[in-house]
Amino acid sequence: MIFKAACPECRGRFELAAGALRLAIGASDRTTFYSFTCPDCGSAVRKPAGERIVELLTGGGVRTLRLHSTV
Repeated sequence: MIFKAACPECRGRFELAAGALRLAIGASDRTTFYSFTCPDCGSAVRKPAGERIVELLTGGGVRTLRLHSTV
């Protein structure tokens, strides 16, 4: 599956394959995000992932890391 993405650094817009994205699911909205490396400028990009984004990314085969609380 292909996903549309944008880089906040260089403002590039591009399409990424599921393998180029990573999804981290934490205990709260603040700790749930997806990340990728911008193919245009090489910046590491991290963006918040709401419930709908999580659904789309997991359904599209994006690798997922579940973060566990230590408390």
